[in-house]
Amino acid sequence: SYSVRCLINPIRVVLRPSTSIRGYAAIAEARSVLEHELETIRTGGTWKGERIITSKQGPHINVDGSRGDILNFCANNYLGLSSHPQVVEAGIEALKKYGAGLSSVRFICGTQDIHKDLEQKLAKFHEREECILYASCFDANAGLFEVLLGPDDAVLSDELNHASIIDGIRLCRAKRFRYKHMDLNDLETQLKQSQSSRMRLVVTDGVFSMDGDVAPLKGICDLAEQYGALVFIDECHATGFMGPRGRGTDELLGVMDRVHIVNSTLGKALGGAAGGYTVGPKPLIDLLRQRSRPYLFSNSLPPPVVGCATRAVELLLASNEIAQSVGAKTMRFRNKMTEAGFTISGSAHPICPVMLGDARLASLMADDMLKLGVYVIGFSYPVVPKGKARIRVQISAAHTDQDIDRAVDAFIQTGRKHGVVS
Repeated sequence: SYSVRCLINPIRVVLRPSTSIRGYAAIAEARSVLEHELETIRTGGTWKGERIITSKQGPHINVDGSRGDILNFCANNYLGLSSHPQVVEAGIEALKKYGAGLSSVRFICGTQDIHKDLEQKLAKFHEREECILYASCFDANAGLFEVLLGPDDAVLSDELNHASIIDGIRLCRAKRFRYKHMDLNDLETQLKQSQSSRMRLVVTDGVFSMDGDVAPLKGICDLAEQYGALVFIDECHATGFMGPRGRGTDELLGVMDRVHIVNSTLGKALGGAAGGYTVGPKPLIDLLRQRSRPYLFSNSLPPPVVGCATRAVELLLASNEIAQSVGAKTMRFRNKMTEAGFTISGSAHPICPVMLGDARLASLMADDMLKLGVYVIGFSYPVVPKGKARIRVQISAAHTDQDIDRAVDAFIQTGRKHGVVS
């Protein structure tokens, strides 16, 4: 009867095997460990909150909890193409014609003509033989090294390379050598030590995103040629705006024909949506299509993303004007901040790190800047080394001189409040 079942069911709960109790204990233990880690981050002043933007990306945005127009100085939107009318319209047209997505990887039923067209345009843009698209440049870095390099090979990596490069190298079986940051003497030492390897690959960011410093590619290429090595660069923070035509640091430094493999992103200057790619020799790209795991096991880029990126590349292929518009604005900010007494790392790159040293100070100053209508973010460990906390400012072609001057004024006001400048 119903009354008997009601009496029996609680007994069954009590008599369940003790594995359930142990399972609950394991969950409780895990929660305790995780909460301790989270509290350590909070007390260390390195907690990374996520502010909520209620508008499209651009130099002027709306932020939840803040009133009025907010100046955005921390996006990777270097050319202002994330909300460019032609780029947005191209995404809409691709959505209408090709749909929201492919529901497939490329080799099954996930390759449309627009994917091949974008790959061809990117290869042309970089003046390389072939191109392969990925869901992100993180995936491109994760998928390259284990395909290219085997146990008889060696990879020589700058010690401050991006985390995605480090993770990608960990996946390959090659011997690993790490050279001091942008130190050509140490690179030569590592090249000498690795001479017994079948194939060697020197790996570096073209621009290092936390400091805005540019890799010494001419010296790297000289050494690579002297010792018979290949050269790879990650151009995420250079594609579209570095060099006379925006081709990147290899164009800027005159070594386009001496750098063998380039990985970059569609998620920064080239429309800012998503996606990454590798450009290089055709046999390498063909092999990546056969063996690169992130390519083989990830869905194809959605048509709207492909449409937006294609239009962004077309704009850059048609004119150098956009690519050249960032430099003067970058120097305006750097010069005014230096005159005000701030320490700005890097050189002439639109990444302008305002060095502060203390993690909590960087976070507090960023919060105070938002109150003054300027959106910036403090960066601290583990994103940057301990003691190297900073506010990373990024200049866009879409910023006006008035925008830049307003940001500098806010920095001066906030810097005086916290004793950074007098």
